[in-house]
Amino acid sequence: MSDSASVLDDLRSESDELDGLVGELGVRDWGLATPAPGWTVAHQIAHLTWTDSAALLSLTDKRAFATEARKALAAPSSFVDGGAREGAALPPGELLARWRAGRDRLWEALRDTPPGARFSWYGPPMSAPSMATARLMETWAHGQDIADALGVRRVPTARLRHVAWIGVRTRDYAYSVRDEPPPPEPFRVELTGPDGELWSYGPEDAPQRVTGPALDFGLLVTQRAHRADLAVRAHGADADRWLDIAQAFAGLPGAGRAPKGEEPR
Repeated sequence: MSDSASVLDDLRSESDELDGLVGELGVRDWGLATPAPGWTVAHQIAHLTWTDSAALLSLTDKRAFATEARKALAAPSSFVDGGAREGAALPPGELLARWRAGRDRLWEALRDTPPGARFSWYGPPMSAPSMATARLMETWAHGQDIADALGVRRVPTARLRHVAWIGVRTRDYAYSVRDEPPPPEPFRVELTGPDGELWSYGPEDAPQRVTGPALDFGLLVTQRAHRADLAVRAHGADADRWLDIAQAFAGLPGAGRAPKGEEPR
């Protein structure tokens, strides 16, 4: 994992890039449908606003976050959709202002967190750098949905390293939320970054391996594309199963996206 200052800088850059996509949108564009069924551009930004607020609560008020987490875990789908729906109903200018203010407050809280501190989340507890990495991953993933809705092709950056890292780190979590035992042995993951650099994780001699472009791996673990449409390859039966269920985000097993040319599931 990158050091705290590095991931915080990249989180801010990722947020600023997304802000550049939505900051000047007209009212009608906020209502454009994104690849997430039932979610518009406004829903995507509202969800980021909601999760930034939840992360800030975890950092600043442990008891209050525990109360909110119990509500969310009791009805995860409706809780997440409800937060997005409530924010999406706001005028676009107000929603944009709330997202900007909330992400700035969270960034400052993450910056000021003492080293070694850990915080509750909807998945396993996280350190401040891990929390920042998770926020960057979500910002990138929901930004991809928005870019797709707007017909914009984003240029991949080295910030994908953080998405790749959390994608690898959440391997066992993807099994646990499906009540499946994770493989006992670690995998080797070798990804090609946007500049051609090789990013590798896990033992060099691991028999189970995953290879491919970092961008495609990021789209896979955030479930923004079906593996059939990506150049990520599994070498070994266990690795192949993982690519079917990989999930870098907390919560229920994601339904994923249908292969291109098929109706959404």
